[in-house]
Amino acid sequence: MSHASMSLTRKGPLTGMRVIELAHIMAGPVCGLMLADLGADVIKVEKADGGDDTRSFIPPDINGEAAAFLMMNRNKRGIALDLKSETGKQVLKRLVKDADVLIENYRRDTMHRLGLGYDTLRQINPGLIYCEISGFGRTGPYRDRGGFDLIAQGMSGLMDITGEGPERPPVKVGAPVSDITAGILGAMGCLAAYVHKQKTGEGQKVDTSLFEAAITHTYWQSAICFATGVSPTRMGTAHPLNAPYQSFATKDGWINVGAANQRNWERMLDCIGAGELAEDPRFVSNAERMANLDKLVEILSEYFKTRESEQWLDILEAAGVPAGPVLSIKQMHADAQVIARDMTPQTNHPVAGRVRTIGLPVKLSATPGGVVRPAPLLGQHSREVLAEAGYSDDEIAALLESGGVIAADRTAGKQDDPVS
Repeated sequence: MSHASMSLTRKGPLTGMRVIELAHIMAGPVCGLMLADLGADVIKVEKADGGDDTRSFIPPDINGEAAAFLMMNRNKRGIALDLKSETGKQVLKRLVKDADVLIENYRRDTMHRLGLGYDTLRQINPGLIYCEISGFGRTGPYRDRGGFDLIAQGMSGLMDITGEGPERPPVKVGAPVSDITAGILGAMGCLAAYVHKQKTGEGQKVDTSLFEAAITHTYWQSAICFATGVSPTRMGTAHPLNAPYQSFATKDGWINVGAANQRNWERMLDCIGAGELAEDPRFVSNAERMANLDKLVEILSEYFKTRESEQWLDILEAAGVPAGPVLSIKQMHADAQVIARDMTPQTNHPVAGRVRTIGLPVKLSATPGGVVRPAPLLGQHSREVLAEAGYSDDEIAALLESGGVIAADRTAGKQDDPVS
């Protein structure tokens, strides 16, 4: 049975953890969805006026619902609050009282100015784990700067090592890796803090940033720079330490070949019928291959252009040489391994209908998580979250009447029923 076909009562390893997500766009929501996929009850608190900005990222949409929002906010319940109103602030404080984690990715001092900073909220709940994801972190000379993936990629060195070569322009990684990685690091920090809380009852702040997240992707290049004093630069798809380890054009497309160690290098030469290169002094070891990389690629490219991609992949796989196709996103979605690992599950949304999303990339044998709930409508779960927080029906009606809390006016459909 796929993860997506499991019921909403399925127990993930974080079952019992309550998370308040005061986050928007990507980095904070990634943190929340990682915890939600592992079983945490994540309550997404959106602004009453329009909700998460990602709701307006249209096109593309599915029946009027932004595809970007649907992707980033599956598995979460939603409540809409006006945090500039006293009513909205009081409701948030009440929710925080029983929460384990609060996630926010606003500019520095935004929560403090609202009277909802860590120092205030920990008086309500000393065990609160307060996760801040920002552009540059909450300390240091850049702490007041806003955070954007493009800026983080440029300042971290990532763009300087991404592109076709040193004479070509720097290139941004296609995916917003600093946003996504910052969210994953935030979730890791929350889990570490949660372990500490389980032992001591103490909460704490978790502070990470897009800048630091992008920097973590420079491990190899930073190692080279620390050792040599020289900054590595753009190498296309080539590896900075091993060769051949890159993309090659074939008769009908592109494949990646990872023949970096000596044994795989020799196997690859047998596969392509270039055994004489094994004795060529320019290529006898990895050090020589790296020193003569341009010539190596020139020679190998002529061999790979003689057959189609599928032929080469069959030959290389049979010989045990690491290789793979260069797939489009759509092709990746249809790949047999992607399907087998349940990485494109579906949910039923009350407006958008069946929606495919990206699955949980971590599999646990005893307490598996998974995607079981679609992204919420704006304020879809406001009433039930308020009821769980102890508000009476009359109190809930008054909160809604005040405008400090917004509830969805569309609840038709089996929005919480997963689809296998």
